[in-house]
Amino acid sequence: MKLYSSLVKSIFLLLMGSIIIANPAVLYAQKSQLKYSLTGKVTDQINGQVLIGASVYFPELKKGVITNEKGIYQIQLNAGNHVVEVSYIGYVIYSKTIAIDTKASSNNGMATNNANNSTNITTIQDFALGHTVVESSNVTVTSFLRATSSKRTPTPISILKKEDLFRGASTNFIDALSKTPGVTQLSTGPAISKPVIRGLGYNRVVVLNDGVRQEGQQWGDEHGIEIDEYNVSRTEILKVPASIIYGSEALSGVINIVSNVPVAEGAIRGNIFSNYQSNNKLQGYHLDIAGNNKGFVWGVNGSFKQASDYKNKYDGYVLNSRFKELNGSAYAGIEKDWGFSHFFVSEFTQKLGMIEGERDANGAFIKPDGMVAISSDFESTTPNVPYQYIQHTKYILDNSVKWGTGRLKANIAYQRNQRQEFGNIENPMEKSLYFDLGTLNYAFQYLLPETNNWKHTIGVNGMQQENVNKGLETLIPAYKSVELGLFFYTQKNINLLHLSGGARIDKKGIEFIDHFGVSQQKDYGALAGSVGATYDLTDKWVLKLNIAKGYRAPNLSELGSNGAHEGTNRYEYGNTNLKSEKSLQFDLGTEWSNEHLSFSGNVFYNMVNDYIFYQKLTNHLSGDSVIIKEDKKYYAFAYKQDNADLYGAECVLDIHPHPLDGLHIENTLSYVRGTFEKALDGSNNLPSIPPFRWISELRYELAKKSDAYKNSYISLQFDNVGAQNNPFKGYNTETETPGYTLINIGAGTQVNHKGKQLFSVSLVAQNLTDVAYQNHLSRLKYLSENTATGRMGIFNMGRNYSLKLNVPLVFD
Repeated sequence: MKLYSSLVKSIFLLLMGSIIIANPAVLYAQKSQLKYSLTGKVTDQINGQVLIGASVYFPELKKGVITNEKGIYQIQLNAGNHVVEVSYIGYVIYSKTIAIDTKASSNNGMATNNANNSTNITTIQDFALGHTVVESSNVTVTSFLRATSSKRTPTPISILKKEDLFRGASTNFIDALSKTPGVTQLSTGPAISKPVIRGLGYNRVVVLNDGVRQEGQQWGDEHGIEIDEYNVSRTEILKVPASIIYGSEALSGVINIVSNVPVAEGAIRGNIFSNYQSNNKLQGYHLDIAGNNKGFVWGVNGSFKQASDYKNKYDGYVLNSRFKELNGSAYAGIEKDWGFSHFFVSEFTQKLGMIEGERDANGAFIKPDGMVAISSDFESTTPNVPYQYIQHTKYILDNSVKWGTGRLKANIAYQRNQRQEFGNIENPMEKSLYFDLGTLNYAFQYLLPETNNWKHTIGVNGMQQENVNKGLETLIPAYKSVELGLFFYTQKNINLLHLSGGARIDKKGIEFIDHFGVSQQKDYGALAGSVGATYDLTDKWVLKLNIAKGYRAPNLSELGSNGAHEGTNRYEYGNTNLKSEKSLQFDLGTEWSNEHLSFSGNVFYNMVNDYIFYQKLTNHLSGDSVIIKEDKKYYAFAYKQDNADLYGAECVLDIHPHPLDGLHIENTLSYVRGTFEKALDGSNNLPSIPPFRWISELRYELAKKSDAYKNSYISLQFDNVGAQNNPFKGYNTETETPGYTLINIGAGTQVNHKGKQLFSVSLVAQNLTDVAYQNHLSRLKYLSENTATGRMGIFNMGRNYSLKLNVPLVFD
């Protein structure tokens, strides 16, 4: 551990010193270099109409501009190849790599201007955007360090824009992502959801927020991610082991969330947003505003959300399923020819009830004080005991500087996660559990200049953590940990063939005292790597292949748990003998599209050695092992591991037939199967595996017959979830779950006045027929039996109407 710590500090000081030394040299060199700019016009592909206020954005540089009243843009750039993303509401996002240098040429040529002993070279590039009736897969991906076209990326990836989130309805951010093919959620009520990618969740999924690995208490079923749903601009979901870039916990994939996107030069933009949902009377409000004045960028935002108890047809109102959220963040920075430097600060706070599900003989919920809940007990938005109170504070310094002929990226962050659980009805302020986790994250990458179509990146990243227990009880021991990884990643274009891959070496050390009072020091290390290729069979048909090796070190819950877990009604025992999980995944995919049809499909096979899972313990009579603590019963669970295989497929088929240009018939299918190498207690099925899912949506984009209403649509969606007849039945851990179909409808429009957008509105009806159902990955499924009906556990939310309103603010 001391060696790791010294190594981390040495690398940190060396790289920071290099940046400080290099910066003046870079700034000086810029003065003597040529000046380059890119300009052009953005128009409608069909009628040639200029698009006023279209965004021309360079994701890798975090720099952009908007078109003026003539549809023209102009931006200063350095020489080199740059990926640009052009977007406008109601149109397909257009992505392209543009070469800016002394030999650059474009569809309209190049202009040179000499003045005051300096040379300005202007490249002209026009863009014509198509309408959303023809979907495009060629969008920009930033999760691979360099901005890359998704069409050239061999790994399966899904991208959700802010507009996609606006059109849907959800109770939290992961709930919103769970309709993405291959992505599901492990939930404990409407406020707590954890992402599961292709059957793997918990610490196997890395969540990035503005380039920083989100570190809370990912190991717990009832611990969600601390992300402000209303402040998300864009989300990229990688569905492969990405340990090569992001380290240990990216075993199953990465969710890359971009919250803060600096606005274009000379602009001041913002939004006022509100959301109301009928089922649990959810109210959500958000305000953000950001500006850019001659390279000085800034932004502030705040969100508030609260909800009372939700209801369904079988349970009525579910006691203590309420929650509150209050979040805020701000950033400031500079953007110049040499690069950018941004400083972010954010605070996420959440108070949420923990559902116990105890009921009397008549099926009525019982409060912690033993009294039967009445109608007025379900109306409050303030959680009762037991409840959680979470605070997550984050500071980020994000830098990207031109260094020599390449670019150096340095991201340093500190985050503090405080999770408090209150469970004593006689002393409501008593903290039963209090985890105080501090994390220092760092990532340094050097992007070498492109040479002969090779793009090399070398980097080092890691983190230091310390978790302190401040509560009355201890579920997991206090600990310290250090991680450090060094990697190399490269990309190469050879005509129609696009290659990418690399390798990584990792070290991780953990120190803690186990529940027997024995000091433990665990050291883990592994090699990770990947190789992938895409091949353009035609301009409309692409084949993809990717092979990735990843690993994950055990977390402290798995190693050292010894205590009652209120949110899951479990008593957990850790296992200090656990080894690292190691995976090898194969992916094969294809994409094909024309003006009438779009199709993308992926199949995968993932071999996971030493897969870690928890199983229910049995007593000497072969029944459930039950721990009695403070007059409460807890089922006993312990962590084990065995080899496992996962395989499955996802596909998306979007039909948009002519002459019905506005009609979309979109089908999304996801399937994953997980098995142990050998049966455990008669069952070889992996736990927490989602069933087959088929989402079919009919959406009609209304024609733009009036300038007053744009981007209008209506939709009808069938969400078909199959039965899970292959649960992990070993040790009575899981039960089968029947399938169900939910019907959702939606409509929305954008209202304009004199060419300016006034507001956008979205109305969604979820579960229109009020189906009573249980999702297989809902932890509430395993709560106590309702003796009045004989049904086990608590059911998911019933019919719900959602109304969203967004008012853009423009102060250019």
